[in-house]
Amino acid sequence: MKMQGIISYAICYQAILLLLFHILSSQSGAKATPISTGNETDHLALIAFKSKISNDPQGILKSWNDSIHFCWWAGITCSHRRHRVTILDISSRGLVGSLSPSIGNLSFLREIRLSNNSFHGDIPLEIGRLFRLQRLNLSYNSFEGKLPANLSGCSNLSVLHLDDNKLAGKLPVELASLSKLTYLSIRDNHFTGGIPPFLGNLTSLIYLAARLNNFGGRIPDALGRLRSLKRLSLGGNNITGKIPPSIYNLSMLSIFALGQNELEGDLPWDIGLTLPHLTFFQIWENYFRGQIPVTLSNASKLSLIDMEINNFSGKVTVPFGHLQQLVALGLQNNHLGSGESDEMNFFSSLTNCSNLKTLHLATNKFSGRLPNSIANFSTNLMELEVAENNLFGEIPSELGNLVGLNLFVVGNNQLIGKIPKEIGLLKQLQYIDLSMNKFSGEIPDSFRNLTLLTELYLDNNKLNGSIPSGLGKCQNLLILTINDNDLSGSMPKELFSISSLSRFLDLSHNHLVGSLPSEVGKLQHLGRLDVSENKLSGKIPSSLSGCTSLEILKLEKNKFQGNIPPSLSSMRGIRAIDLSCNNLTGNIPQYMEKLALEYLNLSFNNLEGEVSTEGIFANASVVFVGGNKKLCGGIAQLGLPKCNSKQGDRGKLSPVMTITIVVSITCAIIGVIVVSFFLFGWSKRKNKGQSSGSLMREPFRQLSYEAILQATDGFSSTNLIGKGSFGSVYKGVLQEDGTNVAVKVLDLEHRGAFKSFLAECEALSNIRHRNLVKIVTSCSSIDFKGNDFKALIYELMANGSLENWLHSSVQETNNGQSKVQSLNLLQRISIAIDVASALDYLHHHCLNPIVHCDLKPSNVLLDNDMTAHVGDFGLARYFSELRMPNASSSVGVRGTIGYIAPEYGMGSEVTIHGDVYSYGILVLEMMTGKRPTDSLFEGGLNLHNYAKTALPDQVMEIADPKLLHEAQAATINSQIRVRARYNSLRDCLISMIRIGVACSVESPQDRMTTSAVLTELHMIRNNLLRSQAHY
Repeated sequence: MKMQGIISYAICYQAILLLLFHILSSQSGAKATPISTGNETDHLALIAFKSKISNDPQGILKSWNDSIHFCWWAGITCSHRRHRVTILDISSRGLVGSLSPSIGNLSFLREIRLSNNSFHGDIPLEIGRLFRLQRLNLSYNSFEGKLPANLSGCSNLSVLHLDDNKLAGKLPVELASLSKLTYLSIRDNHFTGGIPPFLGNLTSLIYLAARLNNFGGRIPDALGRLRSLKRLSLGGNNITGKIPPSIYNLSMLSIFALGQNELEGDLPWDIGLTLPHLTFFQIWENYFRGQIPVTLSNASKLSLIDMEINNFSGKVTVPFGHLQQLVALGLQNNHLGSGESDEMNFFSSLTNCSNLKTLHLATNKFSGRLPNSIANFSTNLMELEVAENNLFGEIPSELGNLVGLNLFVVGNNQLIGKIPKEIGLLKQLQYIDLSMNKFSGEIPDSFRNLTLLTELYLDNNKLNGSIPSGLGKCQNLLILTINDNDLSGSMPKELFSISSLSRFLDLSHNHLVGSLPSEVGKLQHLGRLDVSENKLSGKIPSSLSGCTSLEILKLEKNKFQGNIPPSLSSMRGIRAIDLSCNNLTGNIPQYMEKLALEYLNLSFNNLEGEVSTEGIFANASVVFVGGNKKLCGGIAQLGLPKCNSKQGDRGKLSPVMTITIVVSITCAIIGVIVVSFFLFGWSKRKNKGQSSGSLMREPFRQLSYEAILQATDGFSSTNLIGKGSFGSVYKGVLQEDGTNVAVKVLDLEHRGAFKSFLAECEALSNIRHRNLVKIVTSCSSIDFKGNDFKALIYELMANGSLENWLHSSVQETNNGQSKVQSLNLLQRISIAIDVASALDYLHHHCLNPIVHCDLKPSNVLLDNDMTAHVGDFGLARYFSELRMPNASSSVGVRGTIGYIAPEYGMGSEVTIHGDVYSYGILVLEMMTGKRPTDSLFEGGLNLHNYAKTALPDQVMEIADPKLLHEAQAATINSQIRVRARYNSLRDCLISMIRIGVACSVESPQDRMTTSAVLTELHMIRNNLLRSQAHY
């Protein structure tokens, strides 16, 4: 019996083992191969999905093979009962490829999560077959094309997330049938066609986010039907008009974000009552106006209020103290302020906001003192910005209590007194702006404690004493400006040990003495160094070569001596050098011609020797060497005397060279004799009226009346591109070589036309500059009726006149093309530089200087590269003519009204100052978009006063609206970037308008010189380029 029991036990044990083996085998087989037709469909769909992936950097799809069942593949979730794919989740895996249409065969899918990859191409139409789909997330990819209309087939869809793709076109109306949709996020795409009213049918929506698209149009009233909506985000869409009243009745809203649009109107007085659940209220960069509603405080859960860059005005009376959860309040760039003595009282209510971290009130009209209650602000406060207001008085010493502060900006106010030493207690400070006030006394030595400081602006005050050496402890500084103060003493060496200084160090316009320390060479990352207009002396340190990142070096108006150091040759990134008005001696180093300079001013020193004609020295509009009596050579436009053998420092000439020169001179003399005979003969023929020819002094080509008739297609009206005081201008093509030209045909019946013709011929025959219109030839002949015919033929400027670019919405270029036109700020600054360069050449660098007398936008022409060329010299006058005893030097009203210098109206002599006045008006017109003859200017108001009154606080109000779009034109990733872009635009506009105003002051002697204008303009353009590179 015992043996029999053992045998039975063994048999049972084997049977169990066989059963287990069978079970395991069957399950393994289930994983390895599909067990139904439906499963095989899913399997093939996933294989097709994988085949469209071109790069799998994380190897997530390596598991997608037949060694295991697809339900076990990475990113796949299946149903337990049917083993069908229900979730496809491969987010943030770095996958590259397109989305296979076979995804539409995964008919049991409830969720697709493919966000944060690099999928491209269209969204497959086949997704519309997935009627069980509830969540679709394709955000943060590169999908393009239109949104498929048949997504409406996903009837159970509740979440649609398509942020940050390249989808375009209108939203398909078929989406209106997605009645279960609660979450729709399509941010940062290229959708157009307006916010569709059908979205109002999606009454289950809780979340609607569509910011940073190109919808345009108005907010439809139908959105007011979304009674469950908690988040509304439509910022950055160029939406216009007023917000429909129905939107303010969406009482469940907690996030209200409509910034960066063109919305207008007043906010309703009861907004805080109708939207009591608001936590996030953002309407920045629009055109809202009126007062800030007091009822905002009723929305007691508000954590962010951002109303910056609007037109709000009046007294701020909101009791912010009720908003216990407020973290950020942004009201800057408005017109807030009433001028009442208690208008800063709202500061006191903010002391109850214990969570407040950001307070931005800059660029308003707030007046009064900074209240002492500032001491009671939460120590959580990180940013306090009240710059560009009308604040006066002193900074309360209690500021030292705000130990959490990392940004403190009070620049451009009327603050006085000493800078409180308590600022040194704020050890978290990274950014301080105290510039453009009236602070006096010494710079506190306690600044040495601010070791986290990256930017410090103390410029344009009345600070005195010496620069504290303790600033050298601020080893994280990127920017330091102490210019335009009354500082004295020497520069502390410790200042130049701040190796982090990388953007600029500006100590200019003070009374600093001594030498520039050799330690300056340690600033190897510095981009701009300005110590101009001090009393520095000694040699320029050769250690400057260590500043290998330096782009701008300004040492002018000091007392530097000795030679320009040869070590500067290693500064390969340098773009602008100003060493003018010093006591420098020796030769101009030859290496300067090899530097990539855009501006060089060596004027008013004691330099000597020959000036190069290579590199920057070949462009007289950007190099200045006047006031150095011993310089010679250079290009003719510099107006320097020729070098003799000693001045040129070239040594004795070889016999071969001597023979060459003698032969050349002999040939030149023979050539002059031949040309003289030619001109004498031509003159006789001209007097007899028997032939046509050029009046130009150089051998330009000769054109007949017939050739010009053919070139302009018989002076066809279709070729007419302009009319002036003395004739018409036609575009044409010269038959002989296909040259595109502009032909100015003089109306000889108009009094003064012939004199204008002669004046322009005379002027253009003697001048050559890249920013002057190039003359091709002239024609003096008779037409087929025997009438006198005079014409000037110029090189055609393909982009027409500045006048059309400024005042026409559509520009027809001279090649027959039509295009929507708009000049950005950088282009306008570049044009201003071009025109100033032309004037500087005419006034100071011609053999016989010329006054243009009729500078205006229609006389500034733009070539293919948008380079400006000054033309129309019909009223031009030579200085030599003006000095003749019998010469009439008054232009009377022969210029253009609005651009004529006021002294000309009083009969004053023609001077270069008159051109500078016209230039100033031209600059103001470019910045404001308003002609000087605009109907706005009456009753004593003119463009000059209009612009002057706006400086500096209201420049954005008078700026050409086309320029204001620059701050929001590019794709914006953060509010900080938009604000930085806005501030950069504003700063440039302020600088440009200041130049326009300074050039157009009433007193001729007080106007800027063209060389000073050029210096400023180059700096403005450099600053703009640098800011664009950063933002």
